[in-house]
Amino acid sequence: MTITAKNANEQLVLDFFKVLSSGDLEALRAFFHDTSVWQPKVKEIAGAGEHVGMAIIDLFLAPVRGMFEQGDPKIHVTHLFSDGPTVGVESYSVGKTMDGKVYENDYAWVFTVSNGKIDRMHEYMDSHYTAKLFGME
Repeated sequence: MTITAKNANEQLVLDFFKVLSSGDLEALRAFFHDTSVWQPKVKEIAGAGEHVGMAIIDLFLAPVRGMFEQGDPKIHVTHLFSDGPTVGVESYSVGKTMDGKVYENDYAWVFTVSNGKIDRMHEYMDSHYTAKLFGME
């Protein structure tokens, strides 16, 4: 299924997922500014809390991506909708962990964007599955 953006904010989010799926962390910097916030809506597991500015990449995404084989996981957007600066996404992610386990998880995302950057994003996923797969429980 091919998802097509209906406006610039939706296109920004689709472009973000394309770069995120590539594993190119340096290219991801262009999507954030110093006060951008990525907040996984999870509790009591690695990655919980708010990640701000370039710490999103350096202290959050780099360690997470290091748990997967190069270029994984891949994110596939299945639904995309927006209202002004708010963009909602449903997606799933697949990949292999460094120890060869298959990762498959469903996600929902809520983005707030302005001036061609991500201001805030909330990430919802099956955190129990993730914690169990990576031995964090």
